Amino acid sequence: MEGLYKVVLSAAFFIVCLSGSTRAQSCSGYAFSNNNVYAACSDLPVLNSFLHWTYHPANHTVDLAYRHTGMSTSNWIVWSLNPTGGAMSGAQCLVALHNSSGNVHAYTSPVSGYATQLEEGNLSFAVPSIAAEFRSGEMIIFATVALPSGRTSFTQVWQFGNVNGNVPQRHETTGDNMRSFGTIDFSTGQTADTGAAGDASRNRKRNRHGVLNVVSWGILMPIGAMAARYLKVFEVANPLWFYLHVSCQASAYIVGVAGWGTGLKLGSDSPGVEQTKHRNIGIVLFAFGTLQVFALLLRPKPDHKYRVYWNAYHHAIGYSVIALSIVNIFEGFDILDPEKKWKRAYIGVLIALGAVALVLEAFTWFVVLRRKSDRPSDKRSRAAAVTGVNGSSSHGA
Repeated sequence: MEGLYKVVLSAAFFIVCLSGSTRAQSCSGYAFSNNNVYAACSDLPVLNSFLHWTYHPANHTVDLAYRHTGMSTSNWIVWSLNPTGGAMSGAQCLVALHNSSGNVHAYTSPVSGYATQLEEGNLSFAVPSIAAEFRSGEMIIFATVALPSGRTSFTQVWQFGNVNGNVPQRHETTGDNMRSFGTIDFSTGQTADTGAAGDASRNRKRNRHGVLNVVSWGILMPIGAMAARYLKVFEVANPLWFYLHVSCQASAYIVGVAGWGTGLKLGSDSPGVEQTKHRNIGIVLFAFGTLQVFALLLRPKPDHKYRVYWNAYHHAIGYSVIALSIVNIFEGFDILDPEKKWKRAYIGVLIALGAVALVLEAFTWFVVLRRKSDRPSDKRSRAAAVTGVNGSSSHGA
């Protein structure tokens, strides 16, 4: 009985400790060291962050405190409003970090783009007061903000990163660091986590971008090149091969431009995410594809003296586009990290196209070599026929 009593007591103690720990992670009931009291608070969904505020409708200002737990002296934190409705780009930031003297320094920083390193500057709205403190691994920003007139609902963004040499470094660009934004209405107290919705929207855009580029650059473009290389050796396929080639390449370019455009939109909607290699190859592909379109318009006639140079240019750019397309598609797979079946499916398509090209290449060379071997006998036959005719004439004369 005594043993059972101890077990029950220990379980009760554990539950009390657990509930106390849970309350410690909630904004409700939090006691500030400066005895500030706020009318409302919100447990932000990611990054161990909390926001407390009091809205003053008389002068349209907000007194607020932003808390971020689990911090060290080598971290910076940011809480910001974005009047433009975007995420980090255009955000009006409240920043706190330890400066070179070891003191907690709070300041404001407008962010025009991700390359901005949180330089100190004035915001698009007034911040009459700002301060910060650090205690027990928790960094807190205290501020009074004069809200932009005519509204109380905004996009809020919060973030953290490391400090090196008194300079805030770039934050992580994966996981919760890319979901740390939402909406807040200081008047009603309503908040919404738009990070998950934003993730879903971005995923749809990324999938659309991937499909368009795989179909255009990765499938239609190689098929168009194969049509030009292998079908024109057959007399019955002339000029069908040309129209197939042009149709495939033109369709690939149109769809590819749509894929390129979605990529640009995705980049503008994803501040902080930089896929430099993938982006640069995409730019080169778009430029080469455009050159091929102009090459079609400037194509000289088959008997023109510059046609040989045009052919060399057209083939070099075309095969470069195909090679770069395949490389960039696999770069995209690594970035999107979809289910393995999609990558395997595209590998299967490449293997199938490669097998068809190998068979057609062998058959094409067979046809070409056979025609070459037939030509001398044809010439000898024609020469013999001519000689026979001339001989008969001489003899008859």
